[in-house]
Amino acid sequence: MKRQGSVIRIVSSVYNRMHMDITQRYPYVWDYDLDETQFREILEGRRAMGRLDRDWAACRLLDYAPYEEIIRLIGFKQLVENWHRWRPGVRSKSRVRGFDFLVSWLPIKHPEVLDG
Repeated sequence: MKRQGSVIRIVSSVYNRMHMDITQRYPYVWDYDLDETQFREILEGRRAMGRLDRDWAACRLLDYAPYEEIIRLIGFKQLVENWHRWRPGVRSKSRVRGFDFLVSWLPIKHPEVLDG
């Protein structure tokens, strides 16, 4: 009985660590060993890890994250100002078309979202 309790504790500990890792990582960087804090630091330009720099993080986000998360993490102003740099790194043609429209439309129709 005592051994069974130890096995259960070990399995539970491994499960909890795996679950914690999954919940503290963005799904669009599943193939990199980065947690949310590291990814945000890279995205904000406060950290670089080899070729993983701000432009890489922004392109990754623009390619794979939901629109609401893109706007929350990058913001309209940064998107409009940096789209010319990030555009070549975005693989999804439909997203490129969508962001092309957005960055040309926002300054004309909703310039107020570009303040601050």
